Amino acid sequence: MEEKKTSTKVKLGYGIGAVGKDMVYMLSASYILYYYQDLLKVPAWIMGIILLAARVFDAFNDPIMGVIVAKTKTKWGKFRPWLLIGTLINAVILYFMFACPVNLSGSGLVAYAAFFYIMWGVTYTMMDIPFWSMVPALTDSGKERESLSAFARSAAGVGSALITIITMLTVTKLGTIFGNGVTDSNSIEIIGFKYFALIVAVIFAIFTIITCLSIKENPTTDMETASVKDMFKALIENDQAMIIVATIVLVNTAIYFTSNLLIYFFKYDLAGANWKGDYTLFNTFGGGMQIIAMMLLFPLMRKFLNTYKMFIVSIVSSMFGYLVLLALSLLGVTSVYVFFVPAFFIFGAVGVINVLITIFLANTVDYGELKNNRRDESVIFSMQTFVVKLASGLSAFLASLTLQIFNISEDENAISAIAGSSVIGLRMTMTLFPMIGLIIAVILYVKKFTLDDDKIAEISAKLRRK
Repeated sequence: MEEKKTSTKVKLGYGIGAVGKDMVYMLSASYILYYYQDLLKVPAWIMGIILLAARVFDAFNDPIMGVIVAKTKTKWGKFRPWLLIGTLINAVILYFMFACPVNLSGSGLVAYAAFFYIMWGVTYTMMDIPFWSMVPALTDSGKERESLSAFARSAAGVGSALITIITMLTVTKLGTIFGNGVTDSNSIEIIGFKYFALIVAVIFAIFTIITCLSIKENPTTDMETASVKDMFKALIENDQAMIIVATIVLVNTAIYFTSNLLIYFFKYDLAGANWKGDYTLFNTFGGGMQIIAMMLLFPLMRKFLNTYKMFIVSIVSSMFGYLVLLALSLLGVTSVYVFFVPAFFIFGAVGVINVLITIFLANTVDYGELKNNRRDESVIFSMQTFVVKLASGLSAFLASLTLQIFNISEDENAISAIAGSSVIGLRMTMTLFPMIGLIIAVILYVKKFTLDDDKIAEISAKLRRK
């Protein structure tokens, strides 16, 4: 029987939702530490604890939300109601998270940051779980399902890249417009983040509404749910899933760690009056490279390499990029255009890896079905949301420790006033630590991961015969 094609309307509608969803996620993941630690002066170690604790809480929150969604029955389906409700609440929380009252200080400021960040995570889960879980309700199984998932992941990458590119210059512009004559750069950024978060929140809500109006769920689709126990049981019984999940955590922690510290590198190391422009220019190139890698570089590489080798090449590429980044910073290079060289290798690798991760997880599902006579598709893919959040929390915690150890924060008198030893510490940490994580990841992958293209073809043939 010929597989039913997913309509263009459904694909575009679903992709638009992914763009808005990851715009919100990237704003929180990349700038929450900077906003509260550097601008509002919450101690770095306290922010690290808050960010990590929220991710640990998610370990229990995600499965509970999965159960709630699975038990939902409405005339609009089980996924769309939670997608819409979660989005609207999360959009409001996002705004308040970046609209902290200026008169708060001390324990009140810490309590505000902790409350809204944890609530942001809870409400993001409320919409993220149904968003990715609804794919089987929108498509037939097989290539169409994989195609829709891959398209949505690419669209999500576009959303992430947009935030990476436009945030700081837009924040400064909005802060200047709504600052009513405020000239202090710190205050301008605080005001700018408030209005930028409002704009992103509105876009998020509009894009999700478009998604809900563009798709129609298959009412007979059941959603399998998994408890924390189910997740770990599925991983323990599926050694290849365990290896790839551990690899994802290592790779994402390394990449997110750098993205958390990158703004400090431009602000305090390269410094200069136009650091925001240089930071934006660097991110524009890097974000564009990431999108190109997902859309064009991946299919091009796929013609010459199997997915197993593509991953190794991507990791080696990113490590080379980090080496170049370290060398340039130690040599005292200040031209942002020269830093495009490491950005090419790092961001390009990240784009390819993002696509590969989805493929690898799908392959471990087939492997698990053959090995255990049980298809843990929902369990394995539910881990993806959790491990991304876990990597985000770990990287933010480690980044906050770096800021605390090297005493990196804005001086009242000058942006470039941090000690030379702090600058060296920042350079070394933001490059060598990710490289260590990537080396461990590639060793683990090469020694333990066996699902290359030939092995997957063999598994698929056996499953068809069964």
